[in-house]
Amino acid sequence: MNALPRPALLGGPPVRPEGPPSWPFPDPAIEEALTAACRSGAWGQYHGGLVERLEATLAEQHQVAHALTCGSGTFAVELALRALKVGPGDEVILSAYDYPGNFLTIHALGAIPVLIDVAPHNWNLAPEHIEAAWSPATRVLLVSHLHGGVVPMRAVMECAARLGLKVLEDAAQCPGARVEGRRAGTWGDVGVLSFGGSKLLSAGRGGALLTRQTAIYQRARVVQHRGNLVCPLSELQAAVLLPQLAQLDARNAWRHAQVEQLRQLLADLPGIRLLRNLAADSEPAYYKVGFQLDVETFGLARARLVAAARAEGIALDEGFRALHVGRSPSRFRRGGPLNEAERAHHGTLILHHPILLLAPEEVAQVALALRKIYTHRQELQVPSAKED
Repeated sequence: MNALPRPALLGGPPVRPEGPPSWPFPDPAIEEALTAACRSGAWGQYHGGLVERLEATLAEQHQVAHALTCGSGTFAVELALRALKVGPGDEVILSAYDYPGNFLTIHALGAIPVLIDVAPHNWNLAPEHIEAAWSPATRVLLVSHLHGGVVPMRAVMECAARLGLKVLEDAAQCPGARVEGRRAGTWGDVGVLSFGGSKLLSAGRGGALLTRQTAIYQRARVVQHRGNLVCPLSELQAAVLLPQLAQLDARNAWRHAQVEQLRQLLADLPGIRLLRNLAADSEPAYYKVGFQLDVETFGLARARLVAAARAEGIALDEGFRALHVGRSPSRFRRGGPLNEAERAHHGTLILHHPILLLAPEEVAQVALALRKIYTHRQELQVPSAKED
């Protein structure tokens, strides 16, 4: 390990001088879909048939009765909450480490977020904390699968049934993932997907709602329609998503294999490990690859580690800010202690997914960069003269 060159942040050669791969990748199938949409004129029509086809394909792949597309994943969460009849004064339970937009969407409806702790092995929602957080005002559980972690949904659904709660499953980061034998987004009363520009299924913007329940679907449609569709997905966006859906399972399998290789390459590196899932019959999807960093054991502050990794050409970032941090206590209710969420706030690292579709030797560069940084961690603690 001592033979590794100095990190790029200290003047050494970067592991990936070309930098991280951009996203989305060039794709002949997408180019053909765009060309066909232009030839047919569907690209500029209100009802060109492509959105309808996409919704039917999503419903079929997820084995649900209904799929409803819209202009963003965040709006899909709002549609779902409204369709579940969440309103002012109602409570929605979610993990204290979650996408900030979910917290803000709950507030946009006049409802109250109730924050619960996350599991120590993957920093995703821990079902054992749900019941203690319940109150007579609680209406919905919002469950997100984040950073390659999955929530054990069977336990979530059993708890929700006991408490009389509806479940919104946020699969924005993990389209095509399998959670305890089912597709992510299909366990709850309603699920959501995101098609944002950095996502595994990318259309620049966009989202979708999935449900088996016709009443939920109809209520969401009513919210969308105000003489015309509000915040719709376009026919052109649907055109580019259809070929990506056809490739999704194969790409997810490749990404999963690459992450498992990375797990092996980093198994002996102190202070950093990939998220672990304990739920049986599950296969995550990796929009972001999540790591748990123990700063004291690794020996380098998280911000400094991220700066060093990015100098090596690796797209590593800090995770979300935990939802209870830096916010007035009047904006949420604590559903119990948030000790693991606090650790997630300080210790989450996320690797952007495009490198996972490259050759195994390029994914191995991630491990090499982290080893370089660990080897020279003492030097990296103080900025060099070159950085100044």
